[in-house]
Formats: sequence, structure tokens, C-alpha cells
Amino acid sequence: MGVAETLVSKATVTDRPCFLSIAEAAKLIASQELSPVELTRSVLERIDETDARVHAYATRLDERALDSARNAEAAIGRGENAGPLHGIPIALKDLYYTAGIPTGAGSDVLSGFVPSHDATVTQLLRQAGAILVGKTVTHEFAYGQNVPPTRNPWDLERTPGGSSAGSGAAVAAHSCLAAMGTDTGGSIRMPASVDGVVGLNPTYGRVSRFGVVPLSWSLDHCGPITKTVEDAALIMNVIAGPDPRDPASASVAVDDATRSLREGVRGLRLGVPSNYFFDRIHRSVGSAVERALNVLEDMGAVRVAVEIPHVELSVPIGIGILMPEASAVHQSWIRQQPSRYDDGTRRMLEAGELVLATDYLRAQRARSVIKDEFKRTFQNHRLDALITPTEPTAATRIDQMSVDFGADELEPFFSVFVRQTIPFNVSGLP
Repeated sequence: MGVAETLVSKATVTDRPCFLSIAEAAKLIASQELSPVELTRSVLERIDETDARVHAYATRLDERALDSARNAEAAIGRGENAGPLHGIPIALKDLYYTAGIPTGAGSDVLSGFVPSHDATVTQLLRQAGAILVGKTVTHEFAYGQNVPPTRNPWDLERTPGGSSAGSGAAVAAHSCLAAMGTDTGGSIRMPASVDGVVGLNPTYGRVSRFGVVPLSWSLDHCGPITKTVEDAALIMNVIAGPDPRDPASASVAVDDATRSLREGVRGLRLGVPSNYFFDRIHRSVGSAVERALNVLEDMGAVRVAVEIPHVELSVPIGIGILMPEASAVHQSWIRQQPSRYDDGTRRMLEAGELVLATDYLRAQRARSVIKDEFKRTFQNHRLDALITPTEPTAATRIDQMSVDFGADELEPFFSVFVRQTIPFNVSGLP
């Protein structure tokens, strides 16, 4: 039985505040019905209870977290509440720099590396009063073909997704109230999908990547994994915004992400692609999406059939950009200490060095076509959003290397879990 199935009822949730959402906990903390120390202790107890089986955490920070919780409690007692994240226990994917705390990126290459400064996101979360309880497991450099020890809390024999494996599993297991992930081809959305939580891959440039170990600079995004949509909005209100230290950061005004949460969906025009996204998916996934669309229509949303030209090229375009960029990031390290990489990661990085500059430039030019087609689709149909399956299948077995969609050939695991998500990294859309 998965550990996420040990959910307590709402009647007893105050005895186990780790099961609260951020919004719920923030209200109780603001009214001083719940203290940050109580909440943090509950989360640490939940880690004790679950992590020997889930393996979500690469580094635990129990004493630091309790010290931060005591400081938050004292500040709130003085009337100095910094906002809804003040006193909230969170986790960071082990790619985010944390001053004085190891950042390993899931690799022996960075063994012993302790940053001297925080990532911008880390700094913003600290300033908002969030309490860091630990760093979560990632595939090696968010790219590795290695299988980390992390398991899906709902079924320990199934994948928790990747590469933000630990972040998704920790939120699903209630061993933190939220976690940060990164997403280059789907690494926030895949774990959120298979772990049954919320994952937001923000618009490219909306959240700073400064101080986050990079994979592919033109595809990388940072974003939250949370229990609810409201919680994701609360975190975005803290981390979104321009940062001169990230050259891709967008210098645009940031709206209150919670502003429209209670306005409903009546009148929203929701595009449903007739091509690509529903072509090869398991029946259960298609049925679930259709049920969700029916609910949205019953609430007043308008379904709009659309076709997005050339979107089927997103995977080769995305991989044609990702591989050489990742190899460029790792060019020095892989020459200095090749044996410290996992074999699969090293082979991918070596293969990326064989991509011709002309092919990389063609991929970037083709990418602009994909961006234009998405933009034109939204404009021509006056869309507010697109509705697509996040993944074509539910969580696969941890040892499963391919998926049967009823075609003549089995589809490799990597292809399965990026083909629905990477179009939005290529286009830069959320």
C-alpha cells in the first residue's frame, strides 16, 4: 500500500497539520491557532514516517528548519507576519543553490559542493518566511537516465516521475507543504501528473533561474509543485518577477496570481487540439480528460476545437536544442571528471557534442515556427487556455522501460513522458 493512502480525515487534520494546504495553514498561523513550530514538527515527523520508503529527500535540514520555525513564530507573535508563506515548511529540488547547504544535483560530480549564496528563488522564499526542511532527489543534473531511489507514494512499485522526482513525491506524501521543481521537457508536470498533485511550469522568463544548476538555458523553467492550485498561486506571488541576474528573465509586470481564482470559468474559451495531443494516449487518460472537459462546460466554459500546425515536430526540435545546450553546460566537467557521471548521463552528454551547429540553429529556427503557430492559434480562436493530457499514460512500473499504446512497436519510456509536455518548453508557454 502506498504511503499517501494513509490520509487522515478533515476531522483530525489539526492533529496532523502536515496534511494542510498552504492556504489552510497560513490562515491558522495568522490567527495563531497553529504555530510554525507545530507545523514544522508535524512535517518532520511525516518525513520520519514516510521517507524510508518514498526516498524523496536527498538532504534533511531538521535542526535548521526548527530554528527557522522558532524565529517565524517569534516574528508572528510580534505582529510581523511576512505573508501566507511565513512559517510554511517547503522543500527545494537539489538543483537550487542554498547558501551553506550542499547542492548535489543528484550527481557525484558535485559531491561536497556547498554554494556560498542562495538561488534567487531560494532567497525570495526565505524572505517570505518559508521554512526549508530539505533538498529533494533529482535525476542526475535533471538529465540522467539513472533511476533514483524515489518512489511514488500512491504505489511504491510505480514511478514518481522525473526529474523533479523527490519534489513531487514529497508533496504527495505530505512530507512538505510544497516543493520547487525545474522543467526542461516536463520535469515539473510529469511528477505532478503521476503523483496526483499540482505542478506549474511558468511562462519562460517569469521565474528567475539564477543560482539553479542549468540543463538547457533556452528551455529551463523553475516552478512549484503543490497540493492545490491556490497554493501554486501563492508561491508564484513570491517567486515571479524580473531578475537582472537571469538574462532570460522577463521585465514585465507581475499580476496577483490569486486574483481570479474565485471568478469561475464561465465564458472562458478552452482550446482542445484535434491533432497530436490525443493521438496516442491510453483510453483511461482520454476518458479522464473528457470528464474534466464536461465539468468545465457544465460550469459555463466554451470548448473550442483547434488544430496547431507542426506541433508534432516539438519533440525533435526540443531534443535538438536540449542535447547540445546540455553538452555545452557540462563541457568542462565531463572532461575533468568523466567517471563521476552515471554512464547513461555521460553517453547523452557525449552524444550532444556530436550535434552540428547548423542542426542546432535549424532547430532554433523551427522553434520560432512552433511559437508562432501557438500564438496564431490563441489569437485566431480567441482562446484563454488549451486543454491537453499532461501525460499519455498513468504512472508506469518503476522498472518499465516502454509503454504499449496498441501500435506495432512499444514506445520508449523517455519518449512517452516528454511528447505531451515538451511542446510548451519549446513554445515557452505555461
